[in-house]
Amino acid sequence: MPRYALQIEYNGQPFCGWQRQTDLPTVQGAVEDALKRLEPEAPGIGAAGRTDTGVHALAQVAHCDMAKAWDPFRLNEALNYHLKPLPVSIIDVKEVDPEWHARFSAHERRYLFRLIARRAPLTHDAGLAWQVAHPLQLQPMQEAAKALIGTHDFTTFRASECQAASPVKSLDQAEITEQPYPGGVEYRFRFRARSFLHNQVRSMVGSLERVGAGKWTPSRFAEALAAADRSACGPVCPPQGLYLAGVGYQDDPFAG
Repeated sequence: MPRYALQIEYNGQPFCGWQRQTDLPTVQGAVEDALKRLEPEAPGIGAAGRTDTGVHALAQVAHCDMAKAWDPFRLNEALNYHLKPLPVSIIDVKEVDPEWHARFSAHERRYLFRLIARRAPLTHDAGLAWQVAHPLQLQPMQEAAKALIGTHDFTTFRASECQAASPVKSLDQAEITEQPYPGGVEYRFRFRARSFLHNQVRSMVGSLERVGAGKWTPSRFAEALAAADRSACGPVCPPQGLYLAGVGYQDDPFAG
């Protein structure tokens, strides 16, 4: 049974997250339904990670097993045809080894969070970024984010319902940049790690925003992380600014 890797882009606004749920619209459900239009007995797909309600993806990765051998280009085209008009797009399809697994073969995940500071309501990016009406300072947020790099107990930035076996994670990147945005400024937060806890990115960004707003100092942010206590976390930011930006593999089927 041939296995295929799927690189998937989606707008999470109309979905109740990635994972299939009974009687609710999900991204996994949409892709699996499209696969069943091609092969009615197609089994379920596996993904590199789950995204919550309202969270987007620039390059989610999943794998599927098919009964017959498909030309990857034809499979890509057929899936996109059956996904219309949903805001889900199969960017690329590659045939992979039957032992290759979208989740267990991955060695890193990359997330992007978009935060826009301006008073006027968003139009083009409504639902695609978190908006705050007050100005933010980049340098204090960058200083605070340095504390996140390395291996830490991230209990402070872990949702209470998180099912991970341990709160200890190693964060390899915590980068914040700014760029002009009509009527304001856009801040982009980029994080890279082998894996993340549930709500970790949204929790970290929510606390970093407090630093940028002048409500927290960078040292208070570092103390909150070191406390390993969920009650030390700042407000958790909303999901609409979060994107699964990419997944890394030793033998990346999409490289090149």
